[in-house]
Amino acid sequence: MSSSPIQAFGIIPARYQSTRFPGKPLADILGKPMFWHVYQRALGCSDLNAVYLATEDQRIYDIAQTLDVPVVMTRTDHISGTDRIFEAARILQIPQKAIVVNIQGDEPALNPANITLALQLFVNPAVEVTTLAYPLDPVEAENPNRVTVVISKSGKGLYFSRAALPHRAGTASTIYGHIGLYAYRMTALKRFVSLDPGRLEQTEKLEMLRLLENDIDIYVALAESAAIGVDHPDDLKKVIALIRSEPVRSYN
Repeated sequence: MSSSPIQAFGIIPARYQSTRFPGKPLADILGKPMFWHVYQRALGCSDLNAVYLATEDQRIYDIAQTLDVPVVMTRTDHISGTDRIFEAARILQIPQKAIVVNIQGDEPALNPANITLALQLFVNPAVEVTTLAYPLDPVEAENPNRVTVVISKSGKGLYFSRAALPHRAGTASTIYGHIGLYAYRMTALKRFVSLDPGRLEQTEKLEMLRLLENDIDIYVALAESAAIGVDHPDDLKKVIALIRSEPVRSYN
């Protein structure tokens, strides 16, 4: 798939249990489960060498195999999707010099170009972890479910929060919303999962703060907009309308 000299692999964590939406990866969207749509969108990124699904659930695993989606069975006790993708990466024997992209499993209308944005930053050998942000409406920024990020002049994430940052942003300041897509060098991913959750991470309930608390820089690429995520069954209508207007190419 990829013509880039950098090896990059996408992994989609797909956990069956969800407080607000149990069985979310299997939610029907135009006749296919949600994870299938995420997988197909991710295949649209030519910078990825391969894309895999990582799950702890036999139902998801069996359906993925039926749909020819490469899938890895992982443990049931992972506390985050990041831990799950690291286990999957080890099972898949992804090279230590490669990059692993954590692709959110609840964004079936994912824009493949956003994956490319996150990967392009790795031309700088000093970059270990990347993520994305987009201009966020100040009113939306007040929603604690929207994560904001403050970015330095060199493109590093200074802080991530569920509060609207910068506080009372004026016309000279743009509020950036965080997009939960991450890319890691395997070495950085291995280090991340070896670290204990820090004070800021536990306060904000944001795992990316574990990296900042341990002096691991997160470089931020700017996207035009965020994908519509599915947090609740009611979100499916919006996603289905978007997919109908922008149909995904089938690779099967």
